Amino acid sequence: MTQTDQANALEITGLRKTYAASKRSPAKEALKGVDLAVPRGSIFGLLGPNGAGKSTLINILAGLVNKSAGQVRIWGFDQDENPRQSRAAIGIMPQEPNLDPFFTPRGSLDVQAGLYGVPKSQRRTEELLELTGLSDKAEAYARSLSGGMRRRLLLGKALVHSPQILVLDEPTAGVDIELRNQLWDNVRRLNEEGMTIILTTHYLEEAEQMCDQIAIINHGTVIANDTTANLLGQLETKTMVITPDGGAALPALPAGIDGVQRPDGTLAFTYKTSQTRADEVLNLVSAAGLTIKDVRTEEPDLEDVFLDLTRA
Repeated sequence: MTQTDQANALEITGLRKTYAASKRSPAKEALKGVDLAVPRGSIFGLLGPNGAGKSTLINILAGLVNKSAGQVRIWGFDQDENPRQSRAAIGIMPQEPNLDPFFTPRGSLDVQAGLYGVPKSQRRTEELLELTGLSDKAEAYARSLSGGMRRRLLLGKALVHSPQILVLDEPTAGVDIELRNQLWDNVRRLNEEGMTIILTTHYLEEAEQMCDQIAIINHGTVIANDTTANLLGQLETKTMVITPDGGAALPALPAGIDGVQRPDGTLAFTYKTSQTRADEVLNLVSAAGLTIKDVRTEEPDLEDVFLDLTRA
């Protein structure tokens, strides 16, 4: 195994997938030569708008979709040359619950472990029931579980074979805040124990808080791949929010500064830090005869970066 392999949990090179034409739709190139490396021990975000290719990529990792071209190495194992080892190194929590309604959580975990060839003496069923908060529902039929409990069971199923990599595909879509917090607590704990986490989510604030590194995919191509901090630093825009004393309308603004009066009466001035200094904005406000009661600045967040990169 090379040094590169040792540093990365997942390595994807030149990955392509073209879906053949059918009576209802023309041929579609879902992935167009994706190159991606996920560092071991990281929490890695994979973001993109609907139809960008994220689900196709995850299904290829899971062995559910055959790639058209390229190489996938999971924990150093080539997916084509070592399919069993590469499959054993990854666990995937799918977006849609795919549970047998007549299985109990304990039964589901035992069957899943059996499918991965985990001997009975090495199964972690009780541990996973406790981790996912399902110990008291261990003998309940899956059909009787709430939506949140079903998602927790999906997490348990993804962990039965003790994978080195855990893929979470939209894990908190449609769940309440309490369950979301429980899930992230579990994810952080697993990551602290050395597990690599790959996360897809439409909740960009989650990705901003959780992920060390983020790749953004659009139209089947990776358009950004960097640390979260570096991505947030890409946008040089800043917004200064001023609360005028006694209320006031927006003054006339020069080119390079955009302004808006918000419903709460504050005045928001957006500008590029490479072209405009903060004191220029303050001088502009003072010159207009406005008295400043309060001032604060707003930095761009991941949503701003995401929209800027995927706007095309």
